[in-house]
Amino acid sequence: MTVADYAFYLFAILLVASGLFTVVARNPVHSVLWLILTFLSASGLFVLLGAEFVAMLLIIVYVGAVMVLFLFVVMMLDVDFAELRGGMAKFMPFALLIGVVVLMQLSIAFGDWHVAEGVNVAASLGDIQGTEVHNTAALGLLMYDEYLLLFQLAGLVLLTAMIGAIVLTLRHNPNVKRQNVIAQMHRDPAKAMELKDVKSGQGL
Repeated sequence: MTVADYAFYLFAILLVASGLFTVVARNPVHSVLWLILTFLSASGLFVLLGAEFVAMLLIIVYVGAVMVLFLFVVMMLDVDFAELRGGMAKFMPFALLIGVVVLMQLSIAFGDWHVAEGVNVAASLGDIQGTEVHNTAALGLLMYDEYLLLFQLAGLVLLTAMIGAIVLTLRHNPNVKRQNVIAQMHRDPAKAMELKDVKSGQGL
């Protein structure tokens, strides 16, 4: 076994363990921290597979933005988590049923696992041969060449959703002072300032 194989097993064990602790942790702050470790372990696996771009996206977007937002929300909101956990007890049988169904589906999928024809399975991660084109460059050529229109349409949909969320949640409170940029730009400096001739030793 090579160093890459040991690193794979290390990241895989960390991924499974941190994902489990994310679910079973009683403190929501601890759950968020375990989820951050889960994303970091998954990004390590992506690096071992040669997908550095996806690994960096996972760290920058999820760990650097989404998880930090979750952590601030959980720490700032005064939520009675004991009451929420008490209400979840009545849904426990339904949750266990869903868990059993998911485990059955995974067992069926792994039981019928086979390698496709014409695919050579590498003995270890060190035996995987890389391509001439870097995966980030290949992904860029694929997104901005073959799927340029779909990529721009997806960005337009996200922009529309962002504008819609801002419009729907914008509320004007009459008791809150708001900045009037037009009034600031058209103000008269002669009326806005007043010069005082202060005598020495007298003050204002």
